[in-house]
Amino acid sequence: MKVNAEKKNKVIEGAKAAEFIKDRMTVMIGGFGGVGNPPSLIRELMDSGVGEITLICNDAGFPHIGVGQLVTAKRIKKLIASHIGSNPNAGKQMTDGELEIIFSPQGTLAERIRAGGAGLGGILTDIGAENPIVEAGKKKIELDGKEYLVEPALTAEVSLVYAKKADTLGNLVYDTSARNTNPLVAMAGDITIAEAEEIVEPGELDPEEIVTPGAFVDYIVQSEGVNWTWAWEKK
Repeated sequence: MKVNAEKKNKVIEGAKAAEFIKDRMTVMIGGFGGVGNPPSLIRELMDSGVGEITLICNDAGFPHIGVGQLVTAKRIKKLIASHIGSNPNAGKQMTDGELEIIFSPQGTLAERIRAGGAGLGGILTDIGAENPIVEAGKKKIELDGKEYLVEPALTAEVSLVYAKKADTLGNLVYDTSARNTNPLVAMAGDITIAEAEEIVEPGELDPEEIVTPGAFVDYIVQSEGVNWTWAWEKK
């Protein structure tokens, strides 16, 4: 768990933000199905040429949407996710041996990220406790007569999140379903970079709307919007 309340103005350029991510690093990205993924930061990663990344994200996106672009471009070496069905490139790379994928049930994945952000070592869950495939290689603990699997906490060297609004101190407001995993991911990175649709001065956000306090955010990038066509839009 980190507390970063020292910096005042945390706004930087997108290209500068991308410099924090190097080859073979572990990166966590908020969002699901592209909703809540930070489009400008993903674009910067595509332009930077960074590769062999271990990506922790709820899903593999779509081939041309969100984190799916990184998968399609084969920038990801290992993916920890709950769902890849909307991106056939992820499945093909997995069966071809080009992409290692570790599946985690969505609730378990979210809790593992939350635990990482809270400074815990992991969680106990009975999901998959009687499935030999799921149990393989995992420690088990009996508690009050019931057996649980130990699922380690997840953290990343860099977390990337997407917010509707941010102030220059890093306080974040999310937009409806785009909130999804972003608050958890924001807590779990050694460095957290938030892309925001709108950046305002301190004091301009309604305190009741702030979900992620600025203590968890290191840098803010102005969003340039999505560069993909959503599945429900006409081409």
